[in-house]
Amino acid sequence: HPLDMKHETLNILGQAKWQSRAKHWYIDFAAMVPMQVYNSLQVPEEKERLMAIRHLIIGGGAIDDAMEAELRTFPNAVWSTYGMTETLAHIALRRLNGPEASEWYTPFPSVHLSLSDEGCLIIDAPEVCSEPLVTNDIAEISHNGDCPRCEKFRILGRKDNVICSGGLKIQAEELERQLRPHMSAPFVISKRADEKFGEVVVLITEGSPSDARIICERILPKYHHP
Repeated sequence: HPLDMKHETLNILGQAKWQSRAKHWYIDFAAMVPMQVYNSLQVPEEKERLMAIRHLIIGGGAIDDAMEAELRTFPNAVWSTYGMTETLAHIALRRLNGPEASEWYTPFPSVHLSLSDEGCLIIDAPEVCSEPLVTNDIAEISHNGDCPRCEKFRILGRKDNVICSGGLKIQAEELERQLRPHMSAPFVISKRADEKFGEVVVLITEGSPSDARIICERILPKYHHP
């Protein structure tokens, strides 16, 4: 039975009252954006209530690695959704916790996927869009050989964040993913124009530039160094 939101909400239920009612009250389904989830995770009482939601979907923004790691410990189903304004709603899901957790999104049965010449995801969802939608998301699609329509995909980054350096196409998000386990200080990958290479990789960090350079030279391919 869902909570009567006219009289009490998750924000005003104290921990003791929540625990005393947990056997009788629950929220079966909730949809939140990452910022809402982040804020709830900071407060033990709110985190407990969040964990009690039987089916939680999170969309409207990226879920960072730290949040995803924390959500893996949740006992009930937590999903990340993929969609955009043009599709009216989400068109794919990926599980964030449990044995089905994956970095790959599974589209709904009526959705067909393909890639543009630039590697951007093309969504064909006739029930919500009259024409195929070409996104700015660089993606990888995995096909099941026994079921051509059984597609999964993962997002590698944004077309806007591709760094074209000396003929190489370098995805900024991919470099950040490779470096993140090794960088203790906050950082971000960007780019700047270069007379010789066209564009070059730039790393901006709050930490030591010399330490960051050593890490980059150890972890990244030679021509991907900032």
